[in-house]
Amino acid sequence: MSDSRTGLRIGLAQLNSTVGDIPGNVERILGAAKRAHESGCDLMVFPEMAITGYPLEDLVLSTDVQQAAEAAGNNLATQLAINGLGELTVIVGTLGIKDSKPTNEAIVIGDGQIQATYSKRHLPTYGVFDEGRVFTAGTKSLTIDVADKARVAVVICEDLWRADDAELVALTQDAKLLVSVNASPFEIGKADARAEVVQRAVATTATPLAYVNSVGTQDELIFDGKSMFVGSTGSIHQGPGFRDTVLVADLDLESGEFTAVASTTKADELVVIDYPSTRTVEAEQQSTLEDIYLGLVQSVRDFVHKCGLKSVALGLSGGIDSALVAAIAVDALGPDKVFGLSMPSGHSSDHSKDDAHDLAERTGLKLRTVAIEPLVKAYQQSTSDAGIDLTGLAIENLQARIRGMLLMALSNSEGPMVLTTGNKSELAVGYSTIYGDAVGGYAPLKDVYKTIVWDLARWRNANSEGFENSTPPIPESSIEKPPSAELRPGQLDSDSLPDYDVLDGILALYIDDRAQLDAIVAAGYGESLVREIIGKTNLAEYKRRQYPPGPKVTKIAFGKDRRMPISNRFS
Repeated sequence: MSDSRTGLRIGLAQLNSTVGDIPGNVERILGAAKRAHESGCDLMVFPEMAITGYPLEDLVLSTDVQQAAEAAGNNLATQLAINGLGELTVIVGTLGIKDSKPTNEAIVIGDGQIQATYSKRHLPTYGVFDEGRVFTAGTKSLTIDVADKARVAVVICEDLWRADDAELVALTQDAKLLVSVNASPFEIGKADARAEVVQRAVATTATPLAYVNSVGTQDELIFDGKSMFVGSTGSIHQGPGFRDTVLVADLDLESGEFTAVASTTKADELVVIDYPSTRTVEAEQQSTLEDIYLGLVQSVRDFVHKCGLKSVALGLSGGIDSALVAAIAVDALGPDKVFGLSMPSGHSSDHSKDDAHDLAERTGLKLRTVAIEPLVKAYQQSTSDAGIDLTGLAIENLQARIRGMLLMALSNSEGPMVLTTGNKSELAVGYSTIYGDAVGGYAPLKDVYKTIVWDLARWRNANSEGFENSTPPIPESSIEKPPSAELRPGQLDSDSLPDYDVLDGILALYIDDRAQLDAIVAAGYGESLVREIIGKTNLAEYKRRQYPPGPKVTKIAFGKDRRMPISNRFS
């Protein structure tokens, strides 16, 4: 809806699209466009591949999906016109086809038709990205005229990150605004990296920028939103994280600066951020913990709902890992959708059993208890009759596997998906039992180091007023007591592993920074210990291949980020 304003009113819709739910995604896009139109927007921008969901992975190669995406783009154009939104210029990401080859595409819709298309030029093939394998790169730039007011240049995600200065200047030479549509995954430190990229682009081109990002989780990738309007001086107006919303701002075409527009679309939630940040180190750490926690909550909610499931189950040992996963699950789904199973053995301490029940009372989740000692004895008797003597590690793993079977039995009989409760530190060095505590459909802490698990538990308890359940969910004793698998008398994690502060320091260097032995030792760690931890990490690759998927939060997550051979004799 154009009016007499001399500026340009822009809407950014950070939406949670679902891969493959093309009709549902189009419906959500249409609803957001209506809200933007009601706010008087001239231009409405949606994220990368919002019509199809992202990443499509090998669905890109399906002709049925390609045809559905093409039909959905045309249908969206028609529906916008039918709903009286023809004057609104819409830019939205989708799967395109150029010369019979799939492209990562943005389409420009106006007056009831697709007026222009743009194919992503830089296709990432690093880390979690594999676009170069399934997409064909575009070769042409795109600028469009919006509402007879301004020429706008369009790029898609990596095009902004990898463009050199000359390319950026060429893209924007006749433009009053640069628009970037994105599906940029969350990881620790990513917000700072994005701020650097957008401010560099604006400084290089002297062109303001509208940057829209996806929100939601797709399998292992968390999208945090935090869409931005970046003025010509580098000022950043940023939207909220981890929530669907429509953000609206006016661009002054003379000054190149944005003004947030308060409306029923919650656009007034745009905040001015300072970068580089002037916050204290403690404030930065608290902000990071908040982002990680909200991202983990979003990941559980989306994985369950997008897989068509309704509830989850997990083993509650009284320890910190299962306590944190339970709190995340309750925040994501509500207590009536979370089922806990306490499975004490003959080695389980009274405080562990008490802590599991305390957590259930704090969160409201449903807890049942099945003692596993009779099952352990029955297994021992049966194996003994067959001449197999279960002792030492074999009997410890048997307890873990009995617990895994009980959880899967609950899942099979009543339907909840099992959440795996192990953390990145344990998974790195193989401190988990395949077919035991590694069973499940999703592992919320798969990319969370043990030291961060404790930090997140303390953060969640300290910030309970911000959640529907205002009771701190995690018992203090679960946080404070020494970690133990309790698979033998008096067992502690420290019997087999160094203190987690030390272990996580070594692992972060070796995994996240890809540092080698000499560099890790130079950082202050003993050489024999470093060799031991590297050896355990390398040896445990076969376990990680059989572990459930889980959300990525660090720079290098196990899986797509780090692809190591199982059979490997390099020392």
